[in-house]
Amino acid sequence: MEDNWKQFKGALTSTYQEVLGFKKHHQHKEWIAMGTLAKIEERNNKKTAISNSRTRTEKVKVQANYTGANTQVK
Repeated sequence: MEDNWKQFKGALTSTYQEVLGFKKHHQHKEWIAMGTLAKIEERNNKKTAISNSRTRTEKVKVQANYTGANTQVK
């Protein structure tokens, strides 16, 4: 039973690849520049830092940092 399933699955997979081809995965849209992606990543890290801040004063400082990074991305 298992061998039959493997043969059937292999036949289907190879047929799909011949007819449809391989699907290409892009990590980002081509129209987004690498510099912009770096700024977005930096902003995401700062947002995580806001979530991880323990005191209110620390949170206010990190939020000010995040606001600056957010305006740069936009």
